Amino acid sequence: MSAQPAGGSASTSEAAIWHDVECGSYGADLRVWDGLADGCGDPVLELGAGTGRLAIHLARRGHRVIGLDYDEQLIAALGERAAGLPVTPLLADARGFELPEPVALVLAPMQFLQMLADRAERLACLDGIAAQLLPGGRVAAAMVEGIPEPEEGEPLLPDVREVDGWIYSSLPLEAILEDEHITIRRLRQRVSPDGQLTDTPDEVTICTLTADDLEAEAATVGLVPVERLYIDPTADHVGSTVVVLGGEE
Repeated sequence: MSAQPAGGSASTSEAAIWHDVECGSYGADLRVWDGLADGCGDPVLELGAGTGRLAIHLARRGHRVIGLDYDEQLIAALGERAAGLPVTPLLADARGFELPEPVALVLAPMQFLQMLADRAERLACLDGIAAQLLPGGRVAAAMVEGIPEPEEGEPLLPDVREVDGWIYSSLPLEAILEDEHITIRRLRQRVSPDGQLTDTPDEVTICTLTADDLEAEAATVGLVPVERLYIDPTADHVGSTVVVLGGEE
């Protein structure tokens, strides 16, 4: 039997830890979201809020945020970490959800819309957004429009985090570009305090989608292009395009 970490708070659930390992240290996009939130006002809805990387950041800057995720463990961790901050954790499916109030800004960071399975799921999400967006509100979605070839001689490095004596490591292995999808494969490893190693393969699939494609889909539910912003690449992450949409006047 493989070793298992001891139980603890919501913030140390398996789902929360892996989310932190693979997403928690990313910050190259915060400047873009800060600018949009400051310009649009509150409330702000974050889709795929996870454990609160962005929602808590915005709340600490004074914004009122609704953080939506369909994963119970991640929403529990968000609620625990955001205690005392103006964050409302919402356990819901982005393909069909009801907000407690209309919002001024909807953020879909880290290729969230591309993680939906297909055009039908994206349209369901966008339609729900359009119906609950305040007049003059904005929708902003980060997108990757391709995977650059890695430079020769540059080894891929794992994301690593220590939690209660356990070491968690997630190593990107490859990104496979297919006709309509990009599959990103990783090796997850955890080492117990007494040295037992557990390996688990993991993969994430995102739809290949251009900014033009997303703008065309959004137009069918009444969301029109406003502008495009850009998030610079880092040593560990590709750059992305942020498509900003607004309701029809």
